[in-house]
Amino acid sequence: MAKGTTIALQVVIALALLGSLVVQTVIAPLVYADLEGEATWARITLVAILVLGVATMQVFGVCVWILLRKVRRGSLFSTSSFRFVDTIIGAISAAAVLAWALAALLAPGEMAPGVVALIGGAGVVLAGMALLVVVMKALLRQAIDRDAEARALRSELDDEVI
Repeated sequence: MAKGTTIALQVVIALALLGSLVVQTVIAPLVYADLEGEATWARITLVAILVLGVATMQVFGVCVWILLRKVRRGSLFSTSSFRFVDTIIGAISAAAVLAWALAALLAPGEMAPGVVALIGGAGVVLAGMALLVVVMKALLRQAIDRDAEARALRSELDDEVI
């Protein structure tokens, strides 16, 4: 992967993480204040879903950042990468569950059914993304296995030549 591509992605991740901190520290309290006429449990639940949803994005961003560092160092194809890939899968899955919880919370209220369906659909898309990362994890495992095979064959060839 080109160095410029990894740097550009790291800049985007850094900006997203900074923006997410603004959402958690400034926007979430404003949303809570804006929901003043609603029941306390609903206000707390909505803001908790917002904060937790942003946290899933933060976890995702940090894990991708770490994997990008591994790419730049040439150490991506190691079993230590699986820990971060598994965390990404968990974060995306949690985001899907939060989207469905938000849709369920908004469904009985005055929210338009189309908006509720869009939020539920976003949860389905997120679940699909988690499954896509599971497939990519399997591809990473295959690449690591092939790399180990190639090293073993090179080692055998080196022994034979000597």
